[in-house]
Amino acid sequence: HEQKSHASEEKRIRFASELSALEKEIHTARHRAREHLDKLAIQRMESISRAPEILVRLRSHTVWEKMSVSLCFTVQGFPTPVVQWYKNEELITPASVPAKYRIESKYGVHSITKHSISCSDWTVICLCQVQFIILKNILIFSCIVPLSYDVCFTHIDVQFLEKFGVTFGTEGETLTLKCSMLITPDLKRLRPRAEWYRDGELDSKWTKLYFGEGQAALSFTHLNKDDEGLYTLRMVTKGGVSEYSAYLFVRDADALIAGAPGAPMDVKCHDANRDYVIVTWKPPNTTTESPVIGYFVDKCEVGLENWIQCNDAPVKICKYPVTGLHEGRSYIFRVRAVNSAGISRPSRVSEPVAALDPIDLERTQSRLSIHVDEGRKIVISKDDLEGDIQIPGPPTNVHASEISKTYVVLSWDPPVPRGREPLTYFIEKSMVGSEGWQRVNAQVAVKSPRYAVFDLAEGKSYVFRVLSSNKHGISDPSEITKPIQPQDTVVVPSAPGRVVATRNTKTSVVVQWDKPKHEEDLYGYYIDYSVVGSNHWEPSNHKPIKYNRFVVHGLETGEQYIFRVKAVNAVGFSENSQESEAITVQAALSKCDSVQLSFLLCTNSQDAYFLIACPSYPHGITLLNCDGHSMTLGWKAPKYSGGSPILGYYMDKREANHQNWHEVNSSLITRTIYTVEDLTEDAFYEFKVAAANLVGIGQHSDPSEHFKCKAWTMPEPGPAYDLTICEVRNTSLVLLWKAPVYEGKSPITGYLVDYKEVDTEDWITANEKPTSKRYFKVTDLHEGHTYVFKVRAVNDAGVGKSSEISEPVLVEARPGTKEIFSGVDDEGNIYLAFECKEATDASHFAWGKSYEEIDDSDKFKIETEGNHSKLYFKNPDKSDLGTYSVSVSDTDGVSSSFVMDDEEFERLMALSNEIKNPTIPLKSELAYEVLEKGEVRFWIQAESLSPDSTFRFVINDKEVENSDRHKINCDRSNGIIEMVMDRFTIDNEGTYTVQIQDGKAKNQSSLVLIGDVLAESELQRKEFLRKQGPHFSEFLYWKVTEECEVLLNCKVANSKKETVFKWYKDGSGIDIDEVPDLQKGECHLSIPRVWYHLLIRNDSFCLTHYRFARQNTKPTISASPLKILCTEEGIRLQCFLKYYNEEMKVNWESKISSGEKMKIGGGEDVAWLQISEPTEKDKGNYTFEIFGDKESYKRTLDLSGQGIFIRPYLYGVFSWIKQNRGKVIGGLPDVVTIMDGKTLNLTCTVFGNPDPEVVWFKNDKMFEFNEHYVFSLEQGKYASLTIKGVTSEDSGKYSIHVKNKYGGETVDVTVSVYRHGEKMPEIKPGQLAKPRPIPPSEEGLKPEGKAKSDK
Repeated sequence: HEQKSHASEEKRIRFASELSALEKEIHTARHRAREHLDKLAIQRMESISRAPEILVRLRSHTVWEKMSVSLCFTVQGFPTPVVQWYKNEELITPASVPAKYRIESKYGVHSITKHSISCSDWTVICLCQVQFIILKNILIFSCIVPLSYDVCFTHIDVQFLEKFGVTFGTEGETLTLKCSMLITPDLKRLRPRAEWYRDGELDSKWTKLYFGEGQAALSFTHLNKDDEGLYTLRMVTKGGVSEYSAYLFVRDADALIAGAPGAPMDVKCHDANRDYVIVTWKPPNTTTESPVIGYFVDKCEVGLENWIQCNDAPVKICKYPVTGLHEGRSYIFRVRAVNSAGISRPSRVSEPVAALDPIDLERTQSRLSIHVDEGRKIVISKDDLEGDIQIPGPPTNVHASEISKTYVVLSWDPPVPRGREPLTYFIEKSMVGSEGWQRVNAQVAVKSPRYAVFDLAEGKSYVFRVLSSNKHGISDPSEITKPIQPQDTVVVPSAPGRVVATRNTKTSVVVQWDKPKHEEDLYGYYIDYSVVGSNHWEPSNHKPIKYNRFVVHGLETGEQYIFRVKAVNAVGFSENSQESEAITVQAALSKCDSVQLSFLLCTNSQDAYFLIACPSYPHGITLLNCDGHSMTLGWKAPKYSGGSPILGYYMDKREANHQNWHEVNSSLITRTIYTVEDLTEDAFYEFKVAAANLVGIGQHSDPSEHFKCKAWTMPEPGPAYDLTICEVRNTSLVLLWKAPVYEGKSPITGYLVDYKEVDTEDWITANEKPTSKRYFKVTDLHEGHTYVFKVRAVNDAGVGKSSEISEPVLVEARPGTKEIFSGVDDEGNIYLAFECKEATDASHFAWGKSYEEIDDSDKFKIETEGNHSKLYFKNPDKSDLGTYSVSVSDTDGVSSSFVMDDEEFERLMALSNEIKNPTIPLKSELAYEVLEKGEVRFWIQAESLSPDSTFRFVINDKEVENSDRHKINCDRSNGIIEMVMDRFTIDNEGTYTVQIQDGKAKNQSSLVLIGDVLAESELQRKEFLRKQGPHFSEFLYWKVTEECEVLLNCKVANSKKETVFKWYKDGSGIDIDEVPDLQKGECHLSIPRVWYHLLIRNDSFCLTHYRFARQNTKPTISASPLKILCTEEGIRLQCFLKYYNEEMKVNWESKISSGEKMKIGGGEDVAWLQISEPTEKDKGNYTFEIFGDKESYKRTLDLSGQGIFIRPYLYGVFSWIKQNRGKVIGGLPDVVTIMDGKTLNLTCTVFGNPDPEVVWFKNDKMFEFNEHYVFSLEQGKYASLTIKGVTSEDSGKYSIHVKNKYGGETVDVTVSVYRHGEKMPEIKPGQLAKPRPIPPSEEGLKPEGKAKSDK
């Protein structure tokens, strides 16, 4: 058995070895075969090489100014010829003038497109292009430019698939530009070369390149504004160059300090020497920030990280000479901008620069070779020729190489001969007119033959001289320079000229401008844009561009923008140019899949120019019916009309086995359905259709499939046609179609809608039951997936033919998708509105109801202006309920729908009625008040009244005018209309109405007055009249004297000498001897036990008062001060008594009469006065009197103040106190169980107005707070008690006491502490602790008026 197993193992190993060897042989053979095939392919292609031949030549063009034009020609040759375009003998490259030219080469057709032709260059470019087109094939090209080894030696076709578009980034971000391509043939050893350019130059070291596996990528690890520009990917092969370009915009990173400027850019070093270098940079755009006032330059030695600021004060121009460098060391530099808000982020660092003298290097390193006999040579350096000179000579050629307002840069040549010793220099200056010289660099010697002199007086002229020095001594001074005055030689540029904006794409605009008069030393231009009316400007480019034409990207379709431009140089910015004319962002030409062979220049109603072209091609040709001799065909209209309405269609036909096409119709077909007659039965035909508009006939559609001309006799319906997909959202869309032309043997009863994802096989039916409508909303789709759809008609015989499958559609809502919205205009008209910013001048808004186009002009009106369209309802009623839709032509399927249901219809009708019949808003309805004299004032207040408003008062259906009895007034500024009625009588009771009209707006308010007003008016009138003559200031009251007599007393006010006092008993006058005291106004009468009546009379007044007096002898009585108690009915004034019986008489005095509003009552120990529903009219003095045998008690309470005793009831007595008293809102548990050693925190929320006082108790006793017990009250409402390290002694009842003057409540919490290791006590379900109320304090019930007690 073991031998057998061993033999099997050896056999397995041998088989594996043979298999491995076989795989290696196959791999080697495959590799050799591939190499052999590649060589054969190369040899074959090289063997069939032929010179270029132009098949279709260029032709002349005549076009309008500012239009674009394309020049095309066709060339053939093998390998593919390289085509170069020239204008005026100068090579045209798109990188040099981005977006101005577009050069394309496809399938042997070469074209160049120039945008916005001007009269100055038009004729020249046409002629010169024809004359100077140069063609080279691969053989000629190879003689001109030597090819590197990695360029393939055969024709390779590169087709770009996925391209990078216009990209927006921010400083500091990581970004990658990718482009995938198809390379044919794909030979591993022979590949095209990928080259990346920025603005026509090979990209810098700040990027990483990748090319392989059909993809080229350019990565930025840290974006800077220096990276902004037009990026071009060129795929270089020997057969030609394929390229693609797009712009990269880099925005400023967020400033470290709000309002600080962006970072400078393009920092470069010039004229480096031993201790000196000039640093230059470009300024940032400050569209939204304050202007830059200067710059700081920083330096850092290479290899270190400590940055040193070079200038103490900001330098104002974009150039600075840095001195004090250490010879032989390398440095990098950066720049920071400064404005009034702060300092910017630093720029990208410069390239490293070494502090070395290039002349010194040349002197020491250059060699002179002298050949002698026998092949020998002598090598001598320039330094060997200097000799033994000790003191150097003076420098020569001293001059100012750079002059600015703040410094002068001096340059000179070293002395000749100079000697071998190292040289240093000293610079001296002298102001013109003075004889003295001042050494500039007395402290530090200069090693470089140039130096920047600062601290020069403005407006003064200077002369300079330089001295050489070495270890042996100092030379004589050089020759004196000419007078030099510090001044800016470069001035701020002038503003650019006229700015013109033209349409480009749906999100971009081409901006052109005239260059400034003086454009020397310009860094470039900055372009800003603003939405019309916003007055908010945004920068378009963040790095200066050198051309006077730029494409502004990232704009919103349909929005209106204006543009401005400013020039920039080293000194600063020019003034902003004048703003351009406003332009709406739309595509310059309708997007068209066909080649646009002709175009026209047209104007719209606003005299704006726009281009129109031929329409795109129709598609989706479908056979709808056939009777054996004719065929009915349907098709879909072109996606783009070319900017002009489609006038009709032309159709061609041919039999399947024929080559020639035959015209079907000579006159235009106006619909997308047509019946072709005179066909041969059982023959196969194919058709194609072309659309026509004002410009001409567009490209033909693709030929249809082969249709057999055989009569349809099936009982089921034919196919639906013209499938249209609209309202594409994230999970749904709407599918529309037209009914089949062939219905079958019975009428169509419905339709089934099927759909599936593109990559799947199974169809899904969206509706279980056939729908009778010719539209269907498909829902529950997956966002981001692509679907296709088809429709099947159904009749009694069954399901008919399927429609043509729709085009694939991506289920995803477009960015910025808008929906139909409803509204009512200023005239009260109901409308539906839709806005489409992608609409062009050729777009048409098609409104429909139930997805059928609306053509009923009696019920609807459509108004379209620009990119807005409205559907107005002329006479809206219930028949207008339903689904409304709108679609916009010449767009990428922009559409929307709106469901008008009962609720929305009623809302719009109510709003319409309110606008058509407007109502004046009222601040208060019609109200009344009784004035002091008993007059009644009626008033109403509107929100506002115009000076033209009118009104009228109507009493009992009769209008009253302004008169002495009815005084009417209107304060239109405050909207108050009032009428004062002199005297209110019983005849005046009834309905009062005020009617107001202000323009179209109206309103009215009514008031019914019966009963109470008359009584209140009469009472007020009598009270007023009473106070005009003598009147009782204190009414009659009595008391029993010690002599057991009853003494009647009263006080009278406003009495005169003529006033007569008369006493009456039971209606009969009596004579008395007592004379009233007129000064004190007192009147007394001693009487027996009887009724008395006092009459007081003067010229026009008569007042009376009755009192019943009884002699009584009872125990002494006493009464407490009056207090107020708030009840549910109102306010109760009460007085507590120690003794009271029925023979004691109680009297309440107040300003109001008794009735239902006032009730008097009492008990054994209390007497009270109840005021029901108190109002402001109930303010005043209230007096309570109680009479005993020998004494009486009077208690008075003043309610005329603004205390809380009436106000709480006015706003709800109990709600006021309940809402404002102290309370615990956040619940505390009734029981807390905690283990010892833990920390317990009891927290709750308290409330009260005013803020309540919070007190904690333990076992009903206050306790001191310390480190163990910590109390906190945060924000006046979060109260907490923290017990740190609880012990068994902390068990007990804890209470929180929350109270203010309106009362409060107490909440108890029981704390139970158990020890570690003990069984946790059983915990009942948590319940909130129930609060115990705390009654209000005396202060809370104390009135603001003063209570008086008079005995």
